[in-house]
Amino acid sequence: MEAPYLLVIAATDPVATRVAELWGTPPATGEFVDGAPIRRLSESALLLHRPGPHIHDEGLDARLPTELQRAGTTLVFPSIHRSEQNVQSLTVHPLGNPGPTADVGGRPGHLDPADPRRMAAALRRLAEGAPALGLPVSYEATHHGPALELPACFVEIGYGAASGPPEAAVRLLADVLPDLRPDPSDRIALAVGGGHYAPHFTDLALRRHWAFGHLLSRHALTGLDPRAARAAWERSGSAEGIVYARAADAALPALQGLGPRLTDRSAPVRDASRPISGT
Repeated sequence: MEAPYLLVIAATDPVATRVAELWGTPPATGEFVDGAPIRRLSESALLLHRPGPHIHDEGLDARLPTELQRAGTTLVFPSIHRSEQNVQSLTVHPLGNPGPTADVGGRPGHLDPADPRRMAAALRRLAEGAPALGLPVSYEATHHGPALELPACFVEIGYGAASGPPEAAVRLLADVLPDLRPDPSDRIALAVGGGHYAPHFTDLALRRHWAFGHLLSRHALTGLDPRAARAAWERSGSAEGIVYARAADAALPALQGLGPRLTDRSAPVRDASRPISGT
């Protein structure tokens, strides 16, 4: 049986708090973090409420009960998605700062461990429900904290200039997040290149058995430090190789010697006609 993952609800986040309202008050497990109970939301998901902003909850993983730390528990953060363009979307992304700055939490050059297959599961389940909402679904490139040593990801709703998240999108997250089941047949890779919203890698994960760990956008490749590149490789969850958005990116000096180059077709096609929800 898969180790449970931990859903972290930041009291300052409008998406997280609204999703948690739909879950109510699940039974407590008897374990606590800073006085807050860890609750059992589902067979595979635990739940923890935190008082401050999630992007600055540095070292939260070190405050978890010892057995969760030893199990390599993944932390999943429901969150609002903010952007300068007020993009309305559903997004999934790993955590860390590949570059020399950390303007939105975390530490410069620090990349958290990723959970590629669980992120792919979230992306695909969101994609099943997204057409009814009229919202696009995508990965996002690795770009902010908090800095952690356990695997972590954000699952987000972007709703632009609206006063709050769309109720249908909140219900979708509330349905999806307690049941993120990794597909063991997914091949794991580091994704390199492309735009911030990673359309190429999003399409590959939806159509094929790809699960990407860290996603380094083309913007992050400019001046990429070899140490950050190695961290992205080593923290992409037992990656088998690197998939590039374009051939030219494979020549980047910082990426040399990290892992073999894989092609888009190195993973088999998924049967997208069979829903994965409830399986």
